Amino acid sequence: MDDSSIDTERHHVNGPHQGQSLVTAGTPLDEAEAAVVLVHGRGATARSIVRMAESFHHPGVAYLAPQASDNTWYPNPFTAPVESNEPGRTSGLQAIADAIERATDAGIPTGRVMLLGFSQGACLGSEFVARDPRRYGGLAALSGGLIGETIDPDDYDGDLDRTPVFFGCSDVDPHIPEERVQVSAEVFERLNADATTRLYPGMGHTINRDEREYVSAMVAALVSE
Repeated sequence: MDDSSIDTERHHVNGPHQGQSLVTAGTPLDEAEAAVVLVHGRGATARSIVRMAESFHHPGVAYLAPQASDNTWYPNPFTAPVESNEPGRTSGLQAIADAIERATDAGIPTGRVMLLGFSQGACLGSEFVARDPRRYGGLAALSGGLIGETIDPDDYDGDLDRTPVFFGCSDVDPHIPEERVQVSAEVFERLNADATTRLYPGMGHTINRDEREYVSAMVAALVSE
């Protein structure tokens, strides 16, 4: 799966992640039936998560991976007060919005655009979908959850129209509390997502084979409807 880097023009927010590159791979956007926006974790890169996506690539799917400034979307743990992770959090959300816009501008409907993130990227991706609820092609949050010191399900409103959502995480992840994964899934269920949560006993902060297979099926569904 070849990838390339293209410059992106950012709008609305002028934060630390605007003006970074957008790495693309898979089927060219002008030929693709669906798209997956890939959001990398802390200390990683857009190119590294594109390489990870090779394990679940399906023909007809374009991949778009925004790059965080200094390889980090926000400075503090995702369970810290929201204001302590600004402006990175808001800038990162805008980077996701811009990647989705790149796909929809190419004629791919939002209902065939999926978001996938790992760790810090999973937190940012789930936050984006929960804050802008509509029908997406899917959300896969691997080792992550909603951002904030505490999560109140009543703070979220809208309808995800049965968007497929997957949370996968270790039950003893040193960075992601099990309780946060559970409450995040609860929020998505209340937003009318088709949510699945899998907690893996004793797994580290990583992605396992079961998660890859689940995600592969989600990606395949984007081009099989």
